[in-house]
Amino acid sequence: MKNKNQRLDSIKIIISSKEIGSQEELLQELVKEGFHVTQATLSRDLKQLKVAKAASMNGNYVYVLPNNTMYKRMTDPQSASEMLRHNGFVSIDFSGNIAVIKTRPGYASSLAYDIDMHNFREILGTIAGDDTIMLIIREGCSHTNVKYTLSSIIPNINLN
Repeated sequence: MKNKNQRLDSIKIIISSKEIGSQEELLQELVKEGFHVTQATLSRDLKQLKVAKAASMNGNYVYVLPNNTMYKRMTDPQSASEMLRHNGFVSIDFSGNIAVIKTRPGYASSLAYDIDMHNFREILGTIAGDDTIMLIIREGCSHTNVKYTLSSIIPNINLN
C-alpha cells in the first residue's frame, strides 16, 4: 500500500508535468499511478499542498503548485512512479556541522519530513524550502557517516 507522502509527491509530479483542470482528471492520473483515493481525500491533499488554479498559456484553468503562477511544464514527462524512485534528490554539500541538500523543485519539504521522521542520531533537524534542505549535524559526526545514514532513504546519494 502506498503511503500519503508518496501520494502527495505523485500529485506534485502530475500537476507539474500535465495540465490538469479538474479533480476528476487528477483522480484518473492517480489511479494510473496505483493510488485509489476518494474525492474528499484528494480535496484535503490539494488543500494541504496549497494547490490553486491559474490560467495556462492556452487560457484553460489548471492546477498549479504554490509560487508557480507561470508554471513550467516538462516536455517529456516520466511517470510519477519513475520520478518517485529518486526522491527528488540532486546533491549534498557540507560546511562544518551544516549540510545543504538540493532537490528538484517541490521535493525539499517531503524529503526533509522523511529525514525528520527517521530521527537519525546524526541529524539534529532540518529546515526546508522548495528545492533546498538545510540539515544541522550533531557535533562529532563525520560527513561520510551522515551520507551513509541518509542512504537508507536517499538510495542515489553518492557515498564518496
